[in-house]
Amino acid sequence: MQPHKTYFNWSSGKDSSFALFLILKDSNYNVDLLVTTINKHYNRVSMHGLRRNVLEAQTKALNLPLKTIELPELPSMEDYEAIMTKTINDLITANYTHCVFGDIFLEDLRTYRDNSLKPFNLTSIYPLWKMDTKKLITQFIDLGFKAVVVCAKADFFDEDFVGKTLTHQLIEDLPKDVDVCGENGEFHTFCYDGPIFSSPVNYNLGEKTYRAYNTPNTKDGKSGFWFCDIILD
Repeated sequence: MQPHKTYFNWSSGKDSSFALFLILKDSNYNVDLLVTTINKHYNRVSMHGLRRNVLEAQTKALNLPLKTIELPELPSMEDYEAIMTKTINDLITANYTHCVFGDIFLEDLRTYRDNSLKPFNLTSIYPLWKMDTKKLITQFIDLGFKAVVVCAKADFFDEDFVGKTLTHQLIEDLPKDVDVCGENGEFHTFCYDGPIFSSPVNYNLGEKTYRAYNTPNTKDGKSGFWFCDIILD
């Protein structure tokens, strides 16, 4: 049987990297494309805040082509859905039948993804689903993956946390109410080396900044995040 033509929803972080590592070992799937959402106003990866040129250097080191989904600065839900629909239709036209996500345990998010893809007859794959996050991050580090924290929620961390490389000690020192993989959005990373890389992505740490976003369901209506810029060496 021919492997399923598969694209990977790439975030640039540790969970994506580990999920890609696992799916590349599965002969049922032929992953030959990474798909990443870009905020074209800032020219950066959505949420993670990673510069486009750093993303491109990363995917080049992974030896996989990259397709970007270009979003405006503050897309309405209608705009977002229209852009995503066009993107998925283009992928179907290119004969993709399966796609991969790096989600671990967020049931609502998986349901949303699956329901969104169902009309297109695309099958979603979750290589990390329901894995124990402590075992997952331990294995990630033990395998030689390397990642740096690029975004962290200010409810849990100050600016000193961003820019740090993931280590066993850093994971041990996380606040008790933070998932060790940041699966609830507590922090995000940039993965720059590991067994799926042809070579490390050489970088320097840039400016650290604080940004607040409107979040209607929170106590004060805002959520704050620390970001650390990553600059190619």
